[in-house]
Formats: sequence, C-alpha cells, structure tokens
Amino acid sequence: MALHRDELTPQLQEYARFDDRGEARYLPYLMYFHRADYRSEVINTDRAGFRLSVGPDGETASAAGHIPRSGPVRVISGSSTVMGIGATSDAHTLASRLWSRHAPAAPWLNFGGRCYNSTQELLLFTLHRHLLPEIDEVVVFSGLNDLTVGRLPEWQQGDHGAFWFCGEYFEKMEELRAENRRAARKSGFRSGPRRPTISTHDDVRRDIAQVVDAAATLTLRHLESWRLLAPTARLTYVLQPMALWMRERHAPQEQVLFDEIDRISKLGTWEALYGDISTPAVAAAFAEKLRQGCEKLGIGFVDLNPVVAAAVTEKDWIYVDRAHYTDEGYDLVAKVMADTLGLS
Repeated sequence: MALHRDELTPQLQEYARFDDRGEARYLPYLMYFHRADYRSEVINTDRAGFRLSVGPDGETASAAGHIPRSGPVRVISGSSTVMGIGATSDAHTLASRLWSRHAPAAPWLNFGGRCYNSTQELLLFTLHRHLLPEIDEVVVFSGLNDLTVGRLPEWQQGDHGAFWFCGEYFEKMEELRAENRRAARKSGFRSGPRRPTISTHDDVRRDIAQVVDAAATLTLRHLESWRLLAPTARLTYVLQPMALWMRERHAPQEQVLFDEIDRISKLGTWEALYGDISTPAVAAAFAEKLRQGCEKLGIGFVDLNPVVAAAVTEKDWIYVDRAHYTDEGYDLVAKVMADTLGLS
C-alpha cells in the first residue's frame, strides 16, 4: 500500500537514506553526527558533517567548508529542525532562508545536529569554534529534544542529561564491562551485578514538572557557556515551534501525515510516547522558566510558538511531521524569527 508520506513528502526518503543507522557515524565526545561529504539533490554535508547553507546568489557555506565572505558570520544551532529535516534541498533550511532572504547581512552557518540535545548542541559548537571567524549573531533554536530525553529514567540522566540512543551506548558499555568481569574472575576478583541499560516506556519519568525544570536548568547552564564561547555575538534562545504546542487543529495534509506516522510507527503513537510533554501548557511552563533564566543571564529569549501560530491559518501546510517543516514552513518560520528578533 502506497504511503501518503511518499506522495506528499518524497524528500523524506532521502533523509531516511542519509540517516541510515547502518551507516551511523559515531564520534568521540559528541557520540554521533551526520555523515560527512554526503551528496544528493536533497541534502549535502561538508567534511565534518555540517549541512551546507545556501546564500542569495546560490553560494554555499558551512562550518568546516567554505565561508565565502570576509567579516563576521552568524550561527543557528539546534537539533534536526535546524539541520532541516523535511526541506526539499539545502536552500530551504532555516539557515539558508535567513541568509538568502530574511537576514542576508552575513552568511548563516547551520549548526543543527540530528537528534541532539542541548549538551550536544553546545559541544558541537565548542569543538568547531576554532574554524569560524568573528560571530555577530547566535540563535539557539531548540527545546523539544530536551523535554523528550528529559523523560528518560534518572539512571540515564547523569550530570549532563540523557541523549537519544543512550540505551545503545549503555548496552555496549555493559557488554564491555561483562568482558572485563570475566577476565577479572579468572584473576580472582569479584564483580558487581549487571546494571540496567535499555529503558522501556514504563521507565520514563512521569513527573512532567520535574522534567520541565530539569530541561530548563540544563539548557540555561549551557547558554551560559554559549555566551562565553561567543562573547562578541548577540545570543538568543528561541523555543522552536512544534505542531502540538502551536495549534490544536492542523492543515489537512498535516493531519494525514500525522495519522499515517502513528499508524506505521513501530514504537507507538505520538500521544502514547510523548503526549505528556506535547501540550501547550507544558510548552508555556517550559518557556516561562527559560524566559526567567535568560533574563537573569542577559540572554535574549523568544517563544516562537504563539508568534508563528498568529501568522498562519488552519489551511497553511507547514509541517511534514510534528517537529519538522515543509519548505513553506521553513521560510515562514525564518521570516517570523527574523522580524521578531530584529535580524537584518
């Protein structure tokens, strides 16, 4: 049976190839990042895995590739929405729409990382800061992943928060410990019991107020470090627009896609998996904690959910799934963000 997804959003097939777990690129410190020097009509990356941004004359730029102009650059950081899942080409990501149309004063570099949390977003910038010239603008466009992984059990959180696929990491580390225990027993040493590794849906944290508080605390800690790493830049945190945070009724194409994703998902429906963090009330609580913290730190903050909601109708198709946008969605969000933040 043909899928509506393949008809309405055929570009997602290329993202699936790009994100093939059999070709996953595991890195020290970051855990994982995009495939490097990837080439296709939909998505292209540089030697380090950063997606290319496209400027007003079709010129391209990336953190570990070519930066076409002298002078300062601008950085937009985040997870897969900043990376641009759903865009039909590199020219339609947030970074590209800002550079090519809505805030073209300087090149925008795409620091989006697929499945990243705020810790990994900060680390990605930290490890590649030496490649960049002066920076005059940093936008951290994020939030959803931090709440999502914030629901993972306490034993996976550590001091820096849980991350996507961390169960696989713990499982492999436990296998390594088991090998070492076998060697230790041969030498007469006693080993401790096997530790839990992979969590289940029953293990997630249900105290959503605690999840919101922990995610906000981690994010604000990381924003302090962003400020130190980019002292000449204006730093703004933008809480990303997410379909269920933004509006209750969706465009017809969106509803078809959302229903189909729920039907074919092997893990369960969105409501079963993430419904408790997907309400406007949770988004508002998260936004308020971030707003208060950013104000104390002297960092700009914008919750873009109500702003984008006011700019669209129920007929406007801007999502390919609940977190990622269509080309029209990326352009609209870039424009609204540029206007709201006063980018030039």
